[in-house]
Amino acid sequence: MRKIYFLLVLGLLVSLLGSWSALHAQSLSNPSSINIDNYSDQQILSMLQQAKSAGLSDADLLQRARDQGVSDEQVRKMQNRMKEVRGNQQAASFKTDSVTTTGRRQVNSPDLADTLNSANNLFNRLKPKIFGADIFQNKNSSFEPNLKLATPVNYILGPDDQLNINVYGNSVVSWKLNISPEGNINIPGVGILNVGGKTIEIATSLIKSKLIANNYAIGKGSSLQVSLGDIRSIKVIMIGQLRRPGTYSLSSLATVFNALYLAGGPTDNGSLRQIEVIRNNKIIRHLDVYDFLVKGSQQDNIALQDQDIVRVPTYRNRVELSGEIKIPALFEVLPGESLQDILNYAGGFTDSAYTARIVVTQISGQQRKLTDVVEADYSNYLPLRGDKFLIQSVLNRFENRVTIAGAVFRPGQFELSAKMTLSQLISKASGLKEDAFDRGTITRLNADNSRQILSFSLKDVMHSKTDLILQREDSVAIPSIFDLRDKYTVTINGAIRRPGTFAYADSMNVEDLIIIGGGFVEGASTTRIEVARRINDARPDAVNSKVANVFTVDVNRQLNAGSINFLLKPFDIVSVYNLPGYEKQKIVRVEGEVMYPGIYTIKTKDEKISDLLSRAGGPTASADIEGASLKRDNLAILGIDRNKADTAAIAEERRLKLNRLTTKYGKDSLMQEKNLQPRNNYVGIDLPAILKSPKSKIDLLIEDGDVLRIPKQQQIVRINGEVLYPSAVIFSHGKSFSQYVLNAGGFSPNALKRGAYVVYANGTVKGTHKFLFFNSHPKVTPGSEIFVPTKPVRNKNTAQDILGFTTGLASLAAIIFGIISLRK
Repeated sequence: MRKIYFLLVLGLLVSLLGSWSALHAQSLSNPSSINIDNYSDQQILSMLQQAKSAGLSDADLLQRARDQGVSDEQVRKMQNRMKEVRGNQQAASFKTDSVTTTGRRQVNSPDLADTLNSANNLFNRLKPKIFGADIFQNKNSSFEPNLKLATPVNYILGPDDQLNINVYGNSVVSWKLNISPEGNINIPGVGILNVGGKTIEIATSLIKSKLIANNYAIGKGSSLQVSLGDIRSIKVIMIGQLRRPGTYSLSSLATVFNALYLAGGPTDNGSLRQIEVIRNNKIIRHLDVYDFLVKGSQQDNIALQDQDIVRVPTYRNRVELSGEIKIPALFEVLPGESLQDILNYAGGFTDSAYTARIVVTQISGQQRKLTDVVEADYSNYLPLRGDKFLIQSVLNRFENRVTIAGAVFRPGQFELSAKMTLSQLISKASGLKEDAFDRGTITRLNADNSRQILSFSLKDVMHSKTDLILQREDSVAIPSIFDLRDKYTVTINGAIRRPGTFAYADSMNVEDLIIIGGGFVEGASTTRIEVARRINDARPDAVNSKVANVFTVDVNRQLNAGSINFLLKPFDIVSVYNLPGYEKQKIVRVEGEVMYPGIYTIKTKDEKISDLLSRAGGPTASADIEGASLKRDNLAILGIDRNKADTAAIAEERRLKLNRLTTKYGKDSLMQEKNLQPRNNYVGIDLPAILKSPKSKIDLLIEDGDVLRIPKQQQIVRINGEVLYPSAVIFSHGKSFSQYVLNAGGFSPNALKRGAYVVYANGTVKGTHKFLFFNSHPKVTPGSEIFVPTKPVRNKNTAQDILGFTTGLASLAAIIFGIISLRK
């Protein structure tokens, strides 16, 4: 069992490592997605050692990272990590765990192979790519010959080729003949014919002559067709700087590109421009892959023959182009080629390239030197071994730019012409807006690139009193008057169809705001409309100082123009009230065992439960009067008429409360609140007493939204909460509280027995009380519910509890001892 367990764990680890490697390799496939924080110090150190072996400085490595598309942020992180690793003495040893900062992946010594592999991949991604090297590693470019095409007329026949010979017309015959190792075919009834080493065109002519000589009427009512059937295989030897050198079996139609693809293409040291095809110990062709990549020419991609040798030598001279070039890479240079030729291979400059000069890093003896090549010498400069050409971008700088923003019709950037003035710039921006403030500013660069602010008056500028001459990179700002003050608004509340806050306008009066708010609601009072206004002369030293000016205005219900002339000011608050005698219909509902259940409208303010029950025809014969209940919402319980309350504000307050509960306790907090107060909208009533003494104090006034429910005769008692099996039990006279709990399995270990209570059918609740040392439980009636709450969670700090208990005992003992001493 231990061996099986070990193998399972080992398999799991291997699969996890494989998944991580796959994901890691995928991230490395795109250099722009590299995150330096994901690499350990061991990996960074290994990358630095490889860069040192390749003769690259830290600056070269960082520049290569930028050229490969790594973001500036990651390049900065890489630079900081390189400094950190160099200063860390422990990172030089691969015997210990790598020291990483918080958030970086820890790499332990058993993962050393993975660490080195990841470091190699990271370094390889930062290396410049070799132009054209990936063409032979692309799975979609195998260069396989198309065997379904017509046979080329210059195809050389050889052993194992099959010829299809068809004679049709007056004579009809068909043969499929294989060429022997000696190059012969045996035509039935005709004889042996040698076709080896001959083209398909010459072989067709020889077969025709042979058939004519044997009385076949070729050309005299019969025709001949010769085609290639099965194609032979040839052996080609691949040597030199190839990824997979060796001998390959290829189709006799295969070309040099097809052979190079099967051999994996040239290595990093292999030449792409001087590939040799050797036949019969002679170099018959030099292949330059650049001709195919740049021009699409396959002139030298010749068909191979049996025993041909394809040799890939090492490259002679290679240079690097980086920066603002369309194809940054390493390029192989042939003797006589210029820098302009290499730029053409790279696709030319990018749109943001600085083309007037290229910086060249050259090898000079034991060190390097920089050389500038100007644009006029691109065609004359012959690249040298190891040259690195850096094409820089144009400066992020404008020689004739000015900017204007703010209260103009067309803000933005504009050309700075000779002796251009501020008024001319405003005119180019289509002029000032009507809300332009009189004062503006110009932010100007000093000679040392520090900034200064110049203020101007728009009136003086537009009237040519003090027009200013603009300079390069001047930034003009003209503020709006609305930018320099609070947004003017007015608010209307109360009996309005769309109350809210609206934009203020000059000459706005109360009627205008009421119309904007959608007009009055039904029952709104057009008199005693209050307007509250801000004041700025309050007396902070007086207790009874004003905090607002309140005005009372009356308006015409038709809102006729000119009925009043009370103008509003910014930030005024208008309040519209309801008519004192306006009442909406108030609805109550009667459910259950009454003669006429349904919805009823309250007739008078003093209508009570007994009146409502009388209107409903009274209870039926099967009604459980003792279980009657009254459901009432919280507003009615508080004595607030919902038609005269700000229900929107109440709903918003409840929404905010529920949001706070959800944020603090999670989504289940609403259910927790419901469980804590399951029937807080029920009012306990005693309907038998109400019917016995109508209009008494216990006969409650009915409110809007009340629901009076009279159930049938109840026969069930429910037991919930901390019992072993919550259930519903048939009611039985004489059965005690404890017996009902036993019918539900008894109390659970977490039950708070002294807190058990009964919720009766009419909504009243009775709890358990103590009598001496015993719990006295309430009476259980039909339709009631027994609920057993949970014990509160005790503090688990036992040591602290013991300390507090012992301290209390010690204090009590000291007091008793003191009292005894005093008596003595």
